Amino acid sequence: MLELNQAAPNFVLYDAHENLHQLSDYRDQWLVIYFYPKDNTPGCTKEACALRDDHQAFANLKAQVVGISTDNSKSHLDFTAKQSLPFTLLADPEGKVSAAYGALFKLGPIKFCKRHSFIIDPTGKIAKIYRSVTPSLHSQKLLQDIEQLQKGN
Repeated sequence: MLELNQAAPNFVLYDAHENLHQLSDYRDQWLVIYFYPKDNTPGCTKEACALRDDHQAFANLKAQVVGISTDNSKSHLDFTAKQSLPFTLLADPEGKVSAAYGALFKLGPIKFCKRHSFIIDPTGKIAKIYRSVTPSLHSQKLLQDIEQLQKGN
């Protein structure tokens, strides 16, 4: 189980455009990693759109947002275009990264991400863990918590 102040598990995953991303790409900045079950479902759309609407506020805090699900890159490309998402979605079809973060739900052949989020500090350590998320309110909570963490509270 992951704990605060431990190094965030590394990831090497493809985005919607088949570009490779890894944790070290986000070094020296704040990073929100949010895991979500499935593209184009009601709760996931609500969460993604709230993060989209707050994109400038995250940028003002020098924070990047990255979404991860077990959907493939093509699904992410469609979801990103349909919802005009300005942040990166990463494909974890095998669920390895999701499992490393304790966010994978597996029932026989069915696997998907639980709705969990993490704030990673500029040194790559876990600063905040969210195991229970309300899709429509989560973006604002993330912004408040990043602001508090940056103030050292």
